[in-house]
Amino acid sequence: MGIDRGNLARLDRKLLAEFGRDERFQMVRVPMTPAKWSTWKRYCESAGISMGRAIAALIEHELTDALDNSDGDAGSVFVHQVEERMAEREARLSQREDQLTAAEERLRRGSRQLREREGQLEARERRLERATKLAALPTTNRAKTGRNERCPCGSGLKYKHCHGRSRQP
Repeated sequence: MGIDRGNLARLDRKLLAEFGRDERFQMVRVPMTPAKWSTWKRYCESAGISMGRAIAALIEHELTDALDNSDGDAGSVFVHQVEERMAEREARLSQREDQLTAAEERLRRGSRQLREREGQLEARERRLERATKLAALPTTNRAKTGRNERCPCGSGLKYKHCHGRSRQP
């Protein structure tokens, strides 16, 4: 809307002042308690419209209902503002959904990377475990296996009949 609230309030005051001067219009006083008046005022302020426009829209709505005029071109002020706010909220909701989708994708990528790194860590731990087992094995500093000693391969044969043969011509 191109007109701000201050301009609408001034227009409302001018219109209400002109109502008393013209014979075609009559001011109607509606008995209302201060509590109801302040509630109406808060309602109008929360909707972002002046009280005069709200009353005009209310009258228009009541007349439309009374005459059963369902053209749809009346365009209530409240309906228009609600539609604008709904469009804004839908845009914000769509933006938040996009942000949520992006965050979920980042989480999925991070989860995949974490699983890959966990696999790499497990492989390193297995290699380290094997290396420590190999390091813990006793080292034998045998200079040379004698021909008549048992073969170190565990066959139970003498070295000369087992692995010692391959060296002989």
